[in-house]
Amino acid sequence: MNIMTVEHLTKTYGEKVLFQDASFGMDEHDKIGVIGVNGTGKSTFLRVIASLDQADVGKVAINRDVRVAYLPQNPEFDAELTVLRAVFQGEDPQLQVVSEYMEAMELLEMLPGDQALVERVTRLTQEMDRTSAWNLENEAKTVLSKLGITDFSQKIGSLSGGQRKRVALASALIIPSELLIMDEPTNHLDNDTVGWLESFLQKRRGALLLITHDRYFLDRVCNVMLELDHGRLFRYEANYSRFLELKSEREEREAASEQKRQNLLRTELAWIRRGAKARSTKQRARIERFEKLQSQGTDYKSDSVDISVASTRLGRKILEISDLSKSFGERQLISGLNYTAVPGDRVGIIGLNGSGKSTLLNMIAGRIQPDAGEIELGTTVKLGYYTQEHQEMDGKMRVLDYIKEEAELVTTADGSRISASQMLERFLFTGAMQWTPIEKLSGGERRRLYLLRVLMSAPNVLLLDEPTNDLDIQTLTVLEAYLDEFPGAVFTVSHDRYFLDRTVDKIMAFEGGGKVAVHVGDYSDYQERVQRGDISGSQEADSERSGSGGGTQGNGGNVSRNGSHNGAAAQDEAAGTDGRAARTERLKFSYNEQREYEAIDGKIEATEERLTKISAEMEQAASDAARLQELMQEQQTAEAELEHLIERWTYLNELAEKIESQRNQ
Repeated sequence: MNIMTVEHLTKTYGEKVLFQDASFGMDEHDKIGVIGVNGTGKSTFLRVIASLDQADVGKVAINRDVRVAYLPQNPEFDAELTVLRAVFQGEDPQLQVVSEYMEAMELLEMLPGDQALVERVTRLTQEMDRTSAWNLENEAKTVLSKLGITDFSQKIGSLSGGQRKRVALASALIIPSELLIMDEPTNHLDNDTVGWLESFLQKRRGALLLITHDRYFLDRVCNVMLELDHGRLFRYEANYSRFLELKSEREEREAASEQKRQNLLRTELAWIRRGAKARSTKQRARIERFEKLQSQGTDYKSDSVDISVASTRLGRKILEISDLSKSFGERQLISGLNYTAVPGDRVGIIGLNGSGKSTLLNMIAGRIQPDAGEIELGTTVKLGYYTQEHQEMDGKMRVLDYIKEEAELVTTADGSRISASQMLERFLFTGAMQWTPIEKLSGGERRRLYLLRVLMSAPNVLLLDEPTNDLDIQTLTVLEAYLDEFPGAVFTVSHDRYFLDRTVDKIMAFEGGGKVAVHVGDYSDYQERVQRGDISGSQEADSERSGSGGGTQGNGGNVSRNGSHNGAAAQDEAAGTDGRAARTERLKFSYNEQREYEAIDGKIEATEERLTKISAEMEQAASDAARLQELMQEQQTAEAELEHLIERWTYLNELAEKIESQRNQ
């Protein structure tokens, strides 16, 4: 059943067109993700649909019996409200009953003998019974607890920005609605809580319209994608993975269309330059055709952020953490942490909100001093620190001047030198935008600008604190590609499971009570071990995944398999017969192949057991860098051997099946 129709929405901001002639429909089962580069108007788009902002043109028609709940990106509350009362702010009658009941109970606690208040509480208790509102209160407490808010009587004014966002999220989730609109619901949530929210929304009945940069979240929750691209709205009946395929196909079609238009332009221009005389109807028509082609242009643009800033040379000594401890009040965040960074380190730092992740980065950056222990940086280390907090920016300063403060020229990875203005172009800041005051930029555009400034300092050790919170997917994708080529070390605090899987090969887990453990692999590897119970609270591990083995292993397997086939082809040629007939008549194992076929299952099993043993030894070798390097080499060799064995197993079993089939004919 259709619940909402959006027709021809257009919205501009000054001279900038956010979206134009945007139309789409939504039914009760749609779970829609809205994506696009920062500054394209995604949040404004949601606000218009939620009737909190007005479009310049167009309309939004929502069915009369459809209730709408809305989660803003930056929620606002009365600072004097308690957490529980804040959850029940809204126009829904059931919410109002609960809110009035809570207010009356708070007053009665202060004035226990007030008869009027007693009567009011009695009346509201009956109303709570009649509307079954007690269930709503219990649900609110459950959801708040899942989101890490357990003190329901705490005043909103005492909460952090992230905590206020979680209170607003709880409110949006428990408000009865047929359409839930959410702007960045995963921001400020730790990994486990994001997983819980993902599961909650998968099971929730009703339509969903949301903005998020969490790609796993989009892939698992949404069944429709809306993309805002240069003012146009594109709808894809797909989750995020399928959307990438469909978008690629669309851009290929648009690129082909633009190429065809350019070819026609060149043809018409050549004809006109030859001195065509506009006397005949045909000649006039060709001139008009050229002018039309010239004026129509195309909406096709392949904007992509290009990050290719070179880094400063990094020496052998990078970062050594020795017996590091840090507390705030009675809370022990870090106790006795030891870690030595190695070249190419990619460390993902995870843990509950408030566990000390950002504190560790601040200590590495020298902004906070430890209580005990020390952090030593190598003499060649040049830190680049992308902080979670919004950097102080002079809103009156122009975009170009802000970047020039860091560097007017920069050397890129290919050795060329380009200007600050050219780098801004690569970061999707057009010539006009470069002269724009920073205060005119969206929040996401400011974060992209700040990222560029960090990278233009040519760091060789990067500290990234929640980079996925405000960067759009396109910028994150290119940042990930940049990190692939970045020769230095990277330490990333993130709740984004996709980003961690894509960029790190070690997980530093804050497990509570000051315990910080380093584990092998990316985030998904870590989660699998936790679920299997392989990782206990006191266990520490430190390893580097083999990043280049796959290509080498695959090539080795192909050589072996192709060699066997080429030998059979040579025999066919020598026999002077048709290849297929010859193989059919003489198809059999050679002596060596027969022996290999009989032994290969055992060899695969033994190699897999060896890899398991190596992995266990690596888990125990966190503090022994030399032994760790040896184990990494053994792991790489064993993985290559296993890949080769599997290639041979596939070939030999296919051959055995053909031989058996031949015998049965």
